[in-house]
Amino acid sequence: METVRKTALFEAHEALGGKVIDFAGWALPVQYEGIIEEHEAVRKAAGMFDVSHMGEVEVKGPGAFDFVQNLVTNDVATLEDNQILYAMMCYEDGGVVDDLLVYKFASDHYYLVINASNVDKDFAWMQEQAKGYDMSLENISSQVSELAIQGPIAQEILQKVVDVDLADIKFFYCNRNVTIEGAKCLVSRTGYTGEDGFEVYTDNESILKVWNAIMKVGEPMGLKPAGLGARDTLRFEATLPLYGNEIDKDITPLEAGLGFFVKLTKENFIGKEALAKQKADGLPRKTVGFEMEKGIPRHGYEVVVGEDVIGLVTTGYFSPTLKKNIGLALIDAKYGEMGSEIGIKVRKKVFPATIVSKRFYQKNYKK
Repeated sequence: METVRKTALFEAHEALGGKVIDFAGWALPVQYEGIIEEHEAVRKAAGMFDVSHMGEVEVKGPGAFDFVQNLVTNDVATLEDNQILYAMMCYEDGGVVDDLLVYKFASDHYYLVINASNVDKDFAWMQEQAKGYDMSLENISSQVSELAIQGPIAQEILQKVVDVDLADIKFFYCNRNVTIEGAKCLVSRTGYTGEDGFEVYTDNESILKVWNAIMKVGEPMGLKPAGLGARDTLRFEATLPLYGNEIDKDITPLEAGLGFFVKLTKENFIGKEALAKQKADGLPRKTVGFEMEKGIPRHGYEVVVGEDVIGLVTTGYFSPTLKKNIGLALIDAKYGEMGSEIGIKVRKKVFPATIVSKRFYQKNYKK
């Protein structure tokens, strides 16, 4: 653990009994009380996550819009100031560099939130694409700390420590001028759990007092600190993709079932030509949901039909909310019809599974 990076909340995690692991080069808690308990707290009340390992890049200047619009798959032209967009950055062949959130602060100022494991790669990619645009790129990841408070009573808890009316922040919007315990914060109505909630960004020096203030008012109401384990089970139930599982350089957004976030009607973006061709030709692979009576699926397990390997499990778990063994798999498209029977190879034994809707859990966002 000596070589990994620590967030400004590292000592708080230790004090709370967090089980710390190395995640993408960061020392972060995988759980405190337990993954199931933390998962259920987010579904029924609220949980709070340290997500300070995420990356942040600022794009400023007259050419900022044109640059970001060309960089990502979604249509940045639809954004109002202080609105947020989910998108992907793609390679020319349609594979995914990363998925990200695009915050529009102004027509000449954007804020990109990227995955921790990809920060260096993503920033190098952005710099490579930036040539010819009249704007500046700055990787400010090391200066920013972030926490996420998620769950049905997240607003009620956070409202007790902020100086604005959180009801005014709509889903996928933000307020850049929120004060918590004297610290200036950016608060957005976003998250990665399928529940209503907020993400709070501030400087490294202020994040501990922000965390402590929220925990102090929230714990009596049912707020629990939550780790990476619950973060993964929650996002999976809500069918939210994880880079390296559902999307990566060898899996396109269309194959991952994320075509909604790919606007082929845009004039241009990196990877558009390849994605348009893939859509026109028909997808060779597709991502499906499945459930199984016996055996718990895991990332990388083979999916079979008879003797043929038709794909791989991208994510699989025993769902704490649904009490079922469920998974997502990227498979040969011809086998992907709803209700089809497939097999999941768990170690050396094949267990039967059925293709079902990927909508495992009904998201509870506040629109």
